[in-house]
Amino acid sequence: MNRRLLTILLIAFVVASACTFLVYRILGHIVVASKPVATTKVVAAANDIKLGTVLTSSDLTMTEIAGTVPKGAIQKTDQAIGRGVVADIYQGEPILDSRLAPVGSGGGLAATIPDGMRACAVKVDDVVGVAGFVTPGMRVDVLVSGNPPGETDPSAGTVTKTILQNIAVLSAGTDIQKDQEGKPQQVQVVNLLVTPDQAETLSLASQLKIQLVLRNPLDTKVNQVATTEMGELFSGGPAPPKPKHVAVKPAPKAANPSYSIQVINGANSSEQKFNSPEGQH
Repeated sequence: MNRRLLTILLIAFVVASACTFLVYRILGHIVVASKPVATTKVVAAANDIKLGTVLTSSDLTMTEIAGTVPKGAIQKTDQAIGRGVVADIYQGEPILDSRLAPVGSGGGLAATIPDGMRACAVKVDDVVGVAGFVTPGMRVDVLVSGNPPGETDPSAGTVTKTILQNIAVLSAGTDIQKDQEGKPQQVQVVNLLVTPDQAETLSLASQLKIQLVLRNPLDTKVNQVATTEMGELFSGGPAPPKPKHVAVKPAPKAANPSYSIQVINGANSSEQKFNSPEGQH
């Protein structure tokens, strides 16, 4: 056989083998990729669901998730119906148990209060409410101004003290939704999220003039703030310490001067005391 023909056949065989191997690898990957992936059906939001909403069947739908199921995902609709939403849920998002209030707690403002916390109402106006910019989700400090109780000095002025810091605003008026546009809204009551001890402090402070101070939500540092007195505004520095009123005790009355006489009668001796004429009135 012609040697040249054998060479051509050998090259053709090698090329064909390489092509076959390449096609085999490609088809192998396609077959592996086409294997069905295990999916799990979970409950998801059929539409955008706002904070405080009590879920109904129309708010829910079923969706399939491939791979690992999110922790706390609800897989049956009856486990979510009737429960309040404690955080906004968006359409198509799986509904997690941690985003819902406990069974039987309902919806609205009460369902958004964490365990161990309280919602305390503060009456506000344009000044106290920082011109309407205190909206749900904001953080505020609480200041009070007034005359200290028991102060008898008429020259003592008004003092201001920071009683609470980094307090979350739970609702503004009847609105428990966060203001996405940041527009001011005039309300008459702001609910603050506080501990039971802080609720007592705030209740006492309601008898004085309250001022809410808006702060950056990322600034969670609690500072030591000194009490400010009215005199400091005009003196340019801390007011001098007030002199303490010390009660002056009357001096003890001096004893009346007296003298004694020793009387000797034979073997008997006695002593008699007499007040001096200067001590008699």
